[in-house]
Amino acid sequence: MDELLKEYEEKIETITLIPSDGGRFEVTANGNLIYSKIKTRRHAEPGEVDRLLQEVL
Repeated sequence: MDELLKEYEEKIETITLIPSDGGRFEVTANGNLIYSKIKTRRHAEPGEVDRLLQEVL
């Protein structure tokens, strides 16, 4: 999380980490869903969330 904040500090208005149960892992930035383990049915690959953020920002 720290790496994402450092790299995208100027572009991200909000980033929130919300604990949950059931294996949920979702990443949203500026109100947009970036990654969802529920939708993909797998864990994010190393660097995948970063790449997806670059695409939407």
